[in-house]
Amino acid sequence: MTRKLALLGSTLCLVVSAGIASADDLPVRKAGLWELKMVRTGGPVPEMTMQHCTDETVDKEMNNNVSPMAKQVCAKQEIKKTATGYVSDSECSVAGISTTSHAEITGDFNSAYTVKTTSHAQGGAAGAAGRDTSMTLEAKWLGACKPEQKPGDIVMPGGFKMNVRDMDKLKALLPK
Repeated sequence: MTRKLALLGSTLCLVVSAGIASADDLPVRKAGLWELKMVRTGGPVPEMTMQHCTDETVDKEMNNNVSPMAKQVCAKQEIKKTATGYVSDSECSVAGISTTSHAEITGDFNSAYTVKTTSHAQGGAAGAAGRDTSMTLEAKWLGACKPEQKPGDIVMPGGFKMNVRDMDKLKALLPK
């Protein structure tokens, strides 16, 4: 159960960080099945690969639904277009833990993209020292979604499945 919560927490962080930009800031990903491989240092789950079935509507909904959630927990949210992609900087606070993050996003959103994030978290449990983490998300388009999948489905390691359209349920899982 603890591992599932850690995986879910990692996914929520990914969804929130991906949703910081408004729907017009980042390109919409090509419809179909995407493999998302997260490699982390300094976090509870060092590596995780999941699959996400998406389409244009789901990508726009994710950004539109998550942005208000991010605005509630983030004092700063900036994304800028660069010569090679995008750069995002944010300062967020959840459950007494303040996190400052910097992400560099490159790729074409049609076949593959990469998000390299560094973050520093402070606070939380009494006496918790600051923690630095880095994460690389490598996303690649695999093709059409599987017949049993619908847009928004995310399949986590171990077969745990959720749909990003259930964002209200995900919001309820965020610590206060």
